[in-house]
Amino acid sequence: MESSEPEIFDVVGIGFGPSNLSLAVALEESLDPVTSAFFERQPSLGWHRGMLLPSAKMQVSFLKDLATFRNPTSKFSFISYLHDVGRLARFVNNQDFFPTRREFHDYLEWAESKLAQPVAYSSEVTAITPAPTGGQGAADRLLVQVRDPAGGSRQVHARNVVISTGLVPRMPVGVEADEFVWHSSQFLHNFRQRDHGELKRVAVVGGGQSAAEIVRFLYDSLPGATVSAIVPSYGYSVADDTPFANQVFDPDAVDSYYHGSQRSKDAVWQYHRNTNYSVVDDEVITGLYERSYEDEFSKSNRLGFLNLARVVDVKRVGGDTRVTVHSMVTEESYDLDVDLLVCATGYDPMDPAEILGELDTYCAHDAEGRHLVGRDYRLVTTPELNCGIYLQGGTEHTHGLASSLLSNIAVRSGDIAHSIVARRSGAQGKGIDA
Repeated sequence: MESSEPEIFDVVGIGFGPSNLSLAVALEESLDPVTSAFFERQPSLGWHRGMLLPSAKMQVSFLKDLATFRNPTSKFSFISYLHDVGRLARFVNNQDFFPTRREFHDYLEWAESKLAQPVAYSSEVTAITPAPTGGQGAADRLLVQVRDPAGGSRQVHARNVVISTGLVPRMPVGVEADEFVWHSSQFLHNFRQRDHGELKRVAVVGGGQSAAEIVRFLYDSLPGATVSAIVPSYGYSVADDTPFANQVFDPDAVDSYYHGSQRSKDAVWQYHRNTNYSVVDDEVITGLYERSYEDEFSKSNRLGFLNLARVVDVKRVGGDTRVTVHSMVTEESYDLDVDLLVCATGYDPMDPAEILGELDTYCAHDAEGRHLVGRDYRLVTTPELNCGIYLQGGTEHTHGLASSLLSNIAVRSGDIAHSIVARRSGAQGKGIDA
């Protein structure tokens, strides 16, 4: 029996969260026909499902959706979604630029359902290698190995791949997740499965938005429990969402960052980290402080804040989870026994080397071992490889603060789609400014 030739696609997307969903939209709206396939190892589209807490809001405007900044007339915009589901007038009457996360997630699912090209879910890309050329010059295709839902394997050829495997949950050093210690990314899934009556003492470690939202949620949802917030700073710091500071997420700011000096890049991180990292919206901070004040007034002693503190050890002792907390005020450590510890300790950037495997040897790196990336988000490769490898994430060192955020998602996907089409039309290069 003859083996069939692998399918050939202009673009293969690896991972299918909001970033590659936005790319799929950009490719579908492109005036130049582009063949594509997207593979996602999860069984369905999901975006921070573990943090879709009731009333938790987005931290970016609804206009920073999958398409509007690239194409204001797109049928995939958040406005189109609201019109289609019959909530446009009510949303406008709500007079709020920031929808809840649950509504935005519903929008993402709606957009995915409108795509002409279906996504292959429960399909994991296990390897990417240059397709054999028979000694005829540089490889212009990649061979992508995919494990299908039934456990079998298939191969496809790609002229370009776009990697978007998402952020990696980060735990405190030396701490591992288990049934009593959770990362915030799994919070809601795990919380729904637990007997809430068993949760009498809970602690949340972290100083950012997710930590504060979980503290608020647990305090409201477990009226018989004490909630301890372990915060590395002196209380939660407010996010700087003022107009001038928010310009750091504008599309033009990517050009300034990419073409700027190392000194200017360092300055952006130094002065503008508080637009997104380890900060909390004012509304959440105010609500928590009000709860803390009422808790103190009523002498219920249910809500406690351990400021300037960090977790240095976690272990199981009898029926308790013993958390060793180190105070940066006294430089002393003490133990806190809880029924549950939630680590809202953030994420590490996507590292493309893991999925690239041996293909990484064809990619150029800087003196610090980081990938060299073109302005079009294409990895700089050696002459032996003429196909495109694009990144959606993992480019903070080259493209700045918005590299893995929703803020610039529509324009970023448009840049990648334009680069792919332009290179196919003859604008070849190594990803510097294609």
